[in-house]
Amino acid sequence: MLLKIIALFVIIPLTDLLVLFWVAGYIGPLETIALVILTGIIGGSLAKMQGLKTLRKFQEEVAFGGSPSNRIMDGFLILFGAALLLTPGFITDIAGFLLLIPITRPYLKKAVSNYIQKKQRQGVIHIERYP
Repeated sequence: MLLKIIALFVIIPLTDLLVLFWVAGYIGPLETIALVILTGIIGGSLAKMQGLKTLRKFQEEVAFGGSPSNRIMDGFLILFGAALLLTPGFITDIAGFLLLIPITRPYLKKAVSNYIQKKQRQGVIHIERYP
């Protein structure tokens, strides 16, 4: 667990910073800053669009008595993707865009679902259902 935390808060940001410096050395610092800002703007727009679309689908499913669990997972992935896009860096931007693009999200949703089910079987995660 400690290694995962170290990777999350130390290794990934350092790698992202190194990639930023490499790109800045290749295309120039101002161009790199502009590219980071551009990905943030595009990502923010995409996150808003996908978030609102997911909210509408959530409301429709609830209104018709369906289970909104699929839309809840979409919402979490979109929120996490948007947070990654707010972090300056190209590695986190790529990960954020992968979470926001509707084509890739089902595969990521399946991976997260499998992980949660595995942890549930191991007794690490307990889920209680209410009527």
